Amino acid sequence: MKIRIKFKKHGTMKFIGHLDVMRYFQKAIRRSGVDICYSGGFSPHQVMSFAAPLGVGITSNGEYVDIEVQGTEDSESMVCRLNQVMSEGFEIVSYRELPDTAGNAMSIVAAADYRVAFRPGYEPEGMTAEDWFRGLVDFYGQPQVIVTKKTKRGQAELDIKPLVYELYLDRWEEGGQEEGTSPHEKDRPALFMKISTGSSSNIKPDLVLDAYYTHLGLERPDFAYLVQREEVYADMAMDAQKEKGSHEFVSLEQLGQEIL
Repeated sequence: MKIRIKFKKHGTMKFIGHLDVMRYFQKAIRRSGVDICYSGGFSPHQVMSFAAPLGVGITSNGEYVDIEVQGTEDSESMVCRLNQVMSEGFEIVSYRELPDTAGNAMSIVAAADYRVAFRPGYEPEGMTAEDWFRGLVDFYGQPQVIVTKKTKRGQAELDIKPLVYELYLDRWEEGGQEEGTSPHEKDRPALFMKISTGSSSNIKPDLVLDAYYTHLGLERPDFAYLVQREEVYADMAMDAQKEKGSHEFVSLEQLGQEIL
């Protein structure tokens, strides 16, 4: 049986890298008594696949890991069981069964939602954060946004405009209390973006910001932004639709069903 687990990552856990998150979940799965399947061979390991790795320093309300199990209780019971062994900063959101034909989380990722806000004390000089983000949104209204992106073979110019599916002014809504912030600081202007993510066309929030900074002749200051991933999507559109720029994004959670 294939299972998709959705979880949040907040607080100090945002400083834990992807490999350590993988090791942590392997131990948590064992502690919770989940009847997970193991691979064969001389060095068996848990059958487990994570969706798009999250960068260090980024919080998230929508992370995913797929596992295979021999048997299971209902979704509600399994969420409770897993949360009992989770450290502060990790929270299991859902536990859903996948169809046998479902692709694993890593292979089907096509897009992700992010919110970006200025860290307290790093707001732009001479204007509000809201005006700054509004200027960035207006900048992306042009037909092309050409950037220089690092590749395995060096550098290449890329038009990222078709890879930014949504971009608008929003409010910061954090799932966990950010260290050093008070509750009223959580309600601040933010930039919402839905961008291409995955193995074929992958861009990061930093690249979206850097394009605007380059346009202004400035460099993005280090540590100036809080970044939070909100959701991860598969694209259910046909290849012909995708080529025309038409997409049908469905969250990875929606591809599974509750176990009753």
